[in-house]
Amino acid sequence: MNKTLPDGCVLRSAQKEDMGRIRQLVFSAMLDPTQLNWSQFWVIEYERRIIACGQLRNFDGAQELGSLVVVKDWRDRGIGSYLVQHLMNIATKPLYLECLGTRRVEFYSRFGFVRVSWDELPPSLKSKFTLSAIAHKILRVPIYFMYHPLPLMGKS
Repeated sequence: MNKTLPDGCVLRSAQKEDMGRIRQLVFSAMLDPTQLNWSQFWVIEYERRIIACGQLRNFDGAQELGSLVVVKDWRDRGIGSYLVQHLMNIATKPLYLECLGTRRVEFYSRFGFVRVSWDELPPSLKSKFTLSAIAHKILRVPIYFMYHPLPLMGKS
């Protein structure tokens, strides 16, 4: 896995003034626009323009890796992988995520995430993922829940 960013790219914690751009990225990727809190986000920028974002949401006994977006022109350069690895490294609780489609399942599997059933989710995440579970069951939307067992604090 690529452990370095392309030249000129910088990883940093998001600032309050980044929220507009973060919202744009999340909406453009058709991701869940709820619970967007700038203080939970990390961004990657190039020439002072945010080209990727992702966040760790805190729940009782768990964290959710969410809102991971890389601008289309910057995909397939290891930026998403770099950001996922960073978020995993700073996680303090077991990580969960929800993803749409098997391609994303394959992406997160490379980092040690495994698919889990609804019954395996902690109660604190079930309320957040209820709509996704209903869409999966009734509409057959390919939504999957994934889990990473151990925080990797301080590992690179």
